[in-house]
Amino acid sequence: MELFIFYSLAAVTLISALAVVFLRNVLHSALFLGLALSGVAGLFASLGADFLFAAQILVYVGGVALLVLFVVLLSGRHSDLTLRQINDFWLGALAICVSVFAGLWKTFAPIAGTVALAKPQPTTARLGAALMDYLSVPFELVSLILIVALVGAVLFSRTETDA
Repeated sequence: MELFIFYSLAAVTLISALAVVFLRNVLHSALFLGLALSGVAGLFASLGADFLFAAQILVYVGGVALLVLFVVLLSGRHSDLTLRQINDFWLGALAICVSVFAGLWKTFAPIAGTVALAKPQPTTARLGAALMDYLSVPFELVSLILIVALVGAVLFSRTETDA
């Protein structure tokens, strides 16, 4: 059953990632990007990485929801949402993808049949304790940087008529 869930999530992730690349509507591509990132989160959950699962959902899938919101709000016309996704350099990009895939295949082929002997252990409690104990200052600094970046994005997206 675990293998079926893993392969199903991998198929959903791959198909939705291909849809992101090949769909012409930017809004549909952004929605499929959210589905692809949700599939990755499901893969993390099936592998027992609970912190990565939660971070994937909160940061990346939530970020895609904001991306969709910005695309809808900042695009003036419906014609702005439909773009050509594949440019003139697709053949070079395909060659790079094939070479990277071949390199990854050669690297990970020797450990393809490896099975984990221990059951996955939750790590969220230890990470939370570390973030609230001796890593609290860096954690707060990162949140401050994110707030400054959000305010900067809002200021850069304004036009002269908004002021």
